[in-house]
Amino acid sequence: MEKAKSEIDTMKKVILEQLREQGCRITKQRELLVDIILKERCNNCKEIYYLAAKQDPNIGMATVYRMMNTLEEIGALKWRNEYRICEQEGSPKHCLVEFQDSSSMELKQEILHEILERGLEARGYLKGRRVKRVMIQRSECAE
Repeated sequence: MEKAKSEIDTMKKVILEQLREQGCRITKQRELLVDIILKERCNNCKEIYYLAAKQDPNIGMATVYRMMNTLEEIGALKWRNEYRICEQEGSPKHCLVEFQDSSSMELKQEILHEILERGLEARGYLKGRRVKRVMIQRSECAE
């Protein structure tokens, strides 16, 4: 047990140093999120958020998502985002839309397709075509 705690502490120090090197301030909320990620088995950001909110009720869902993205960008975390928009086997059939006011909304894939088609049609991009699939491609996907 002590070895595991020592390994976690070492990993935490490395991650926090990577964040500092990228110019991130190490806030109590960021440190809390790193602790949760290292100590708990969470399948998605929502689970991390609920665990964090128990310890800090002022933490927002957007903070969790931004932190996960930052950790993935610096290579400290390989994360399969639950909210992928695609039609691959085993992929969820919904996406998460985050707004500037830190609120968010889940959309079913069918609704997202409808919204995209209407928007594309209104802008003149469809030209009689229909949306078959929507995919988000990252430059460095973690599989």
